[in-house]
Amino acid sequence: MPIQKEESLVRSTALENPAAGVDLSRRGLLAAGAATLGAAYACVANAAGKPFFQRHGLPLGIQLYTLGPDLQKELDAQLATVAKTGFKSVELAGYLGRTPAELRAAFDRAGLVCPSAHISPKSANGSSFSGDLAKLADELHVIGVKAAIMPILYIPDRFSGADLRQAGAQMTADDWKWNADFLNAKAAVLKKAGIVTGYHNHNFEFAPLKDTQGGDTNGMEILLKGTDPSLVTFEMDAGWVTAAGQDPFAMLKKHPGRFTQMHVKDIKATTKPNFVLQQDPTEVGGGMINWPKLLPAAYAAGVRGFFVEQEPPFAHSRLESAKISFDYLASVAA
Repeated sequence: MPIQKEESLVRSTALENPAAGVDLSRRGLLAAGAATLGAAYACVANAAGKPFFQRHGLPLGIQLYTLGPDLQKELDAQLATVAKTGFKSVELAGYLGRTPAELRAAFDRAGLVCPSAHISPKSANGSSFSGDLAKLADELHVIGVKAAIMPILYIPDRFSGADLRQAGAQMTADDWKWNADFLNAKAAVLKKAGIVTGYHNHNFEFAPLKDTQGGDTNGMEILLKGTDPSLVTFEMDAGWVTAAGQDPFAMLKKHPGRFTQMHVKDIKATTKPNFVLQQDPTEVGGGMINWPKLLPAAYAAGVRGFFVEQEPPFAHSRLESAKISFDYLASVAA
């Protein structure tokens, strides 16, 4: 019945029998309200039942480090497999022996986007945070990268020749403060070029330290406190946070808005808490991290970029492991 005719019928009934008219209108309103509430609850229930990434309209990405050294020589074939698996985005770890234009063309052929890249803090012969930042920004724009992530600390010169495990374990509070200042300075330049700067953790950042007042702290806390939130963001590696014996939920809650990307990395319960780059890796969903709870917690804290990453050794081929992780995450209703 057209709306105008329905309204006319209600009005005429009310004129003939005022009490009936009031009663009819009330019943109509109650019925309409119940229908609206029912529809709203149905929408909420349907949304809650959808997988996390589908519900939020987020692409699930992969950090290309996961695929190992073969990726460089089989770039097109492996990217095609990544896309067929269902991944929509990738995160670079180096340029894979290609130019920025060649990388962009390869991603375009595979139907993938590359919004994030790990950029070395210093490099003798490649683009880095210590090099020409204008050139770096131009290269990242060609690829389509919007976030340049420093994947490790800037190792002080006094550790020349030491490996990352040794250097990370021997960092002082002043060393971490220097890194925070370094990130602020580089981020200020890159922001003007339209590139966001971030830092990706391992587990040595959580080694206990004393601050200048003798209080308890660690490298990660120093970086979070010492960097400008308007300049520097963070990419939480959930696997390494957990391997350090830390709670990723508590960290997200304590620092809302500071983490905008996450490495979706799982570890086995056999991993003993440590600060020296040790973990027992596994595919996402096969380890000790509660992803149905962590994914929505990360989203609520501001994380929008999610990249699967797995450390060696692998129980399957790297691409097979990537598919296992993707299939699990694509089905998680969180």
